[in-house]
Amino acid sequence: MSVASVSASSASAEGLLALADEAERRRDFSAAASCLESALRPPHAAALLPLAEARARLRLAALLLAPRGSSRAPRAGAPAAAKAHLERALLILSPLPSAPPRLKLLAHSHLAGAYAILGAVPSQKHVLHRALGLLASASASGLLQQGPELLWICNFHAQLASALTVDGDAASALNSLSAGGIAAAELRSPQLELFFAASTLHVHLLCWEDSAALENSVTRVTLLWDALPAQQKEHWVGLFFYIELLRTFYLLRVCDYKAASQRVERLDTAVKSELQRGQHIKELANELRAVERTLGQPGLKERERSALSHKQKQLKAQLRASCGYDSLADVLDYGDKLLLAPPPMHGEWLPRTAVFVLVDLMVVMVGRPKGIFKECGKRIDSGLRLIHDELVKLGIVDGVTEVNLEHSTIWIAGLYLTLLLQFLENKVAVELTRSEFVEAQEALAQMKNWFARFPTILQGCASTIQMLRGQYAHSVGCFDEAAFHFLEAMKLTESKSMQSMCQVYAAVSYICKGDAESSSQALELVGPAYRTMDSFVGVREKTCIIFVYGLLLMRQHNPQEARNRLASGLRIAHQQLGNIQLVSQYLTMLGTLALQLHDAGQAREILKSSLTLAKTLFDIPTQIWILSVFTELYRELEERGNEMENHEYERKKEDDLQRRLSEAYSHAFHQELVEKSIIQIQPLHDISRMQSEMAGPTANAFPQKACGPRLREAQYKAATVVK
Repeated sequence: MSVASVSASSASAEGLLALADEAERRRDFSAAASCLESALRPPHAAALLPLAEARARLRLAALLLAPRGSSRAPRAGAPAAAKAHLERALLILSPLPSAPPRLKLLAHSHLAGAYAILGAVPSQKHVLHRALGLLASASASGLLQQGPELLWICNFHAQLASALTVDGDAASALNSLSAGGIAAAELRSPQLELFFAASTLHVHLLCWEDSAALENSVTRVTLLWDALPAQQKEHWVGLFFYIELLRTFYLLRVCDYKAASQRVERLDTAVKSELQRGQHIKELANELRAVERTLGQPGLKERERSALSHKQKQLKAQLRASCGYDSLADVLDYGDKLLLAPPPMHGEWLPRTAVFVLVDLMVVMVGRPKGIFKECGKRIDSGLRLIHDELVKLGIVDGVTEVNLEHSTIWIAGLYLTLLLQFLENKVAVELTRSEFVEAQEALAQMKNWFARFPTILQGCASTIQMLRGQYAHSVGCFDEAAFHFLEAMKLTESKSMQSMCQVYAAVSYICKGDAESSSQALELVGPAYRTMDSFVGVREKTCIIFVYGLLLMRQHNPQEARNRLASGLRIAHQQLGNIQLVSQYLTMLGTLALQLHDAGQAREILKSSLTLAKTLFDIPTQIWILSVFTELYRELEERGNEMENHEYERKKEDDLQRRLSEAYSHAFHQELVEKSIIQIQPLHDISRMQSEMAGPTANAFPQKACGPRLREAQYKAATVVK
């Protein structure tokens, strides 16, 4: 090649790099990537010096890996292309003595991120261990100051903890987080200390092997957060949501619903405030962008330039006060992410919209047991609407199945699909409680349809869908079919808690059949569950088991023992769970027992309370049950007028229920839901490959890992942990 052609190629390459700079300033990332790709192709690439080529490949890889646009997922093929550029950049940088350590460390960090997106966990772990070795070498040789060194230690340990958790090695992940937390403390960065403390809590929640360590983790996170100045709390919005949601998950798991409700109220208020602040920041950012665009125009008069510069400073000060950033690039990213940590991590746990959707779900989960169905309905509709919008952005529309998904969208799609089924599950529960059987059918049919389209991604939901089929069948009086579905649901899960609840539900269905053989089957199910009920975290399982055990004792004509058991269960249900449907049913049984034991005064008072709660829930079957006991009570007291009036009211309720049941029986979905069949899992993707893809991106931050740590744990990201 002649000197002239080399000079021309060099000039062209420099021009393309300059154009890429300009495109990035305009936030035209597609154009910037195109310019860099052109600069790295012959003949321009040959004219680039090794260090310049490595920098260009790093910049291009960062653009390819960054989730841009509404879909929040890298475009098809981008992660693989980024990986290739990063591997080439490292080959160039490794032998270069003049290459800055920061550049080599950045290349390792980005490459680990690319491997994470591609599901190559062993390669991810290998490159991170190599990065930590490089970091130690650079520090020992004096090439890196202590501050940057500690920050890189935090970054690599965060990424390594993510990879280890995805790989199912919780103990090693906790060790890595501990090392990162020590570095954060040395760095005197409260934000990073909180980040590692919260991430440690997250891992403990995922594995839940050591209750004492988990409680200590909750306490540490709380102490660190409470010690922060108010101004820092306002700026670190991402950490606030992360920490509050983790603590809410913990409280729900241990059945402290009162404390959980208080946290959910704080979260809900924060979402509303954040939406308003986000809109304000967006308006300021647009104004700043317009000012900076005008400042870049040639021919401005000095007075105009001075006024615009003053306006620019004012806007930056306002933005810094609102969100902590004054760089336009950071500010414009503010609306897309809820960041948890400073550069080079800039990590997030869940996308901004997913966090807001999760708060809606939390409102539903604490409101539904209290019977606040109107608000629950609004939140379910709101959550479903937001999720459907996000799925459309990902290209998930009618007719699309998981085989149509690009590999780069599987993690984010799995997140929203799992949240979708959580909302539908709550909708089914609400509608069944309200005796709106057709609406429950339709929501359950939607769950089955989504599962059929995405069976590998939603594999963990099979047991839940089967269990809900049992609850529907039981609600419409198909007790034999209900017991079948509950027992099949038990086989589809490895969760001891879920298995226990399915046993309880099946036992109730057997008892409702009324024959001696069915009662014997119920006892066989409840006996083992009763013996292990104190082994569960929280009291949800215990209260349900006591309820069914008391029902069996009643059927065995042992009213005094049944009364004692049920009274203990009622105290727990009332004080800790706050589930008014369960409390209503406990009261109904206790009222029935009081009548059997000829304590008419107590029976009357108990049944009044029970009927009030059942009316609040629009729970027609329980109302009919209570009214039938009232009829017996009035008959025993020889209150003929009350007996006739009560019987007439009972008859109206029975007519209403029969109308609803007839409508449900005639609906297209009824037979499909109650028939004795199981959820068939026919994966449309290769399982091992999908497991890798569901591992999801880490974006240089550990907490994202928890949104897809192995296929069998995928539901934990926003589901199992909050049940």
